[in-house]
Amino acid sequence: MNTALKQWKEAATLILAAGRRLGADSLSSRTPPESGAAARSSRFDYDVLLLKRSANSSFMPNAYVFPGGTVDSADFSSDWLDVFRSFLNCPGFGLRSVSQPVETRPPIFGTNRLKLGSPIPGEVALRICAVRETFEESGVLLVVPKKEEERLINSFQDTFCSRHHSEHKLRGDELSRWRALVNQNPSNFIRMCRELEVLPNIWALHEWANWLTPSGRYGRTRFDTAFFMCCLQEMPSALEDDKEIVRFQWSTPPEVLQSYQARQLWIAPPQFYELSRMCRFPLLNDLHSFAHQRATEGCDQWLPVVVLQDELHISLLPGDKLYPLDSSSQAEGDHTKDSPLDDPPDASELHRIVMSDPYTTTLQITVKPKYNHIPPVTEPALAYISKSQL
Repeated sequence: MNTALKQWKEAATLILAAGRRLGADSLSSRTPPESGAAARSSRFDYDVLLLKRSANSSFMPNAYVFPGGTVDSADFSSDWLDVFRSFLNCPGFGLRSVSQPVETRPPIFGTNRLKLGSPIPGEVALRICAVRETFEESGVLLVVPKKEEERLINSFQDTFCSRHHSEHKLRGDELSRWRALVNQNPSNFIRMCRELEVLPNIWALHEWANWLTPSGRYGRTRFDTAFFMCCLQEMPSALEDDKEIVRFQWSTPPEVLQSYQARQLWIAPPQFYELSRMCRFPLLNDLHSFAHQRATEGCDQWLPVVVLQDELHISLLPGDKLYPLDSSSQAEGDHTKDSPLDDPPDASELHRIVMSDPYTTTLQITVKPKYNHIPPVTEPALAYISKSQL
């Protein structure tokens, strides 16, 4: 972990998209929102996993979130060297290199972890964290058998990462036992991988985004969160953890946005933004291909700078003409302020999230995304008819 961080806790989250099963159990495996949004999302051949946080959660209670959580020291443990020993001669344990210059990389990705005392690269440990937290919170286990090591190594330069991935199957009782142990102590995830002879499938996770919690918005806890995208061939089984997670839901991106705008569930601005991006991809193949190809470009660090105007909460994002040139100063204290935004509605260089109330959010974006990313759909979800923009 990066113990030098003063304002944020490092975290990793996983946007998990899964193709719909064609079997008789497809309806029971899928948990759609209560709104009648089927017609608008019928073009989508995949769902996204969202988890509802408990009302007792210290961070964003009752919110629907992607699976994920805080990085633990076990994710950076040198014990992983033994688990991944066949990959130690592969740069980045076989992960593809990112073309973004290291000096422009977000600190969560660019920090030299060896200087902080860990031999595990940050890009590996963050993916381990995302896989572990997804298992803890939802019961979905993203691992590959060690017997496939040779095939993995031989295919790093081929097409391994260009196809969808599958969930690893374990007996229900075995899965529950290990899930309980990992929840008790994250270091048990290392023990589980050793005893079951499996590897966390870090190669299935594609770098997607980096969001930081703005000051004063969700309590004192602030996170520097790495977002990853993972596409599965079919929907895996999921179970609540009966602790922080009280419900799970598989729905298309438009369905989630429509339910949010209908005040049937609440999602935070990063989830709203990323789900709006996914609305560009009705087909899982297209989403996976884009995520796989784009991931080597890198990403920006996004710290929303919140201003108040006419009872609107406006989150300025990098690229907006009013975004501060030095956002690092925003890390200290509460920067939320009541200050006028002296620009016309049609002004250029806009990159902002506008909230008139907790359930009414719009995106104002005129800037081109960096690192070959794609902009989100900006139309209200209730009026948006899904279509591919590629």
